[in-house]
Amino acid sequence: MTLFRPCIDLHQGQVKQIVGGSLNDDGADTNFVSNYDAPYYADLYKQYDLRGGHVIALGPGNQEQALAALAAWPQGLQFGGGVNNENATSYLEAGASHVIVTSYLFEGGQFSWKRLETIKAETGTDRLILDLSCRRTDGGWNIATDRWQTVTDTTITEESLKELGQHCSEFLIHAADVEGLQQGIDEELVSFLGQHADIPVTYAGGARSISDLKRVHQLSNGKVDLTIGSALDIFGGRGVTLAECIEWNQQQS
Repeated sequence: MTLFRPCIDLHQGQVKQIVGGSLNDDGADTNFVSNYDAPYYADLYKQYDLRGGHVIALGPGNQEQALAALAAWPQGLQFGGGVNNENATSYLEAGASHVIVTSYLFEGGQFSWKRLETIKAETGTDRLILDLSCRRTDGGWNIATDRWQTVTDTTITEESLKELGQHCSEFLIHAADVEGLQQGIDEELVSFLGQHADIPVTYAGGARSISDLKRVHQLSNGKVDLTIGSALDIFGGRGVTLAECIEWNQQQS
């Protein structure tokens, strides 16, 4: 059954909601900057037992806030952003239930199976999440790394989902082209993931109302979860309230 998954996106040491495709070294187009810190949101999600959410560090300057969020709810949140074989264990020890990895797995734009095995040796399969965030291309959807600015040659296909799914516990997939725009989800991608992924999947990008939870549930046959960011009231949005998302999850269980 499709569930709502919460998020805490950190940029330059603050909780923000940004337009994903705009993120670069100079900054990003920003939808919302919170007056609250990351532990505030971790405590909020803990209060309502909203598990499986992710803390994402978008670039440098976020370490203090990320660690504070993980400490506020040990084993309640996943962490991603600059995760590699040398620091993955430290985030798990700091309280992350799982670590999320993308860019480390690529060398020169090419997927590295050696790097996957290296980080898997640190985390184990059961605490590793692969971030397959992507952009649309002529060939379908290609994984995008380096804050979604570098489009790799690795395509999300039935074969790649099944192969990669043997090495992790879950996929996190941001549709970078629609991330933060609140103009609707990538329905074709959600349907594809529901049809071909054999492990849990969380999709993010474009959600704008509670009806998107229902739509993702329908398109994926309940196999894909949904993160809602910029449209959510706790992030300044007007499309959907956290209370509605909590009620949805309660109904599913």
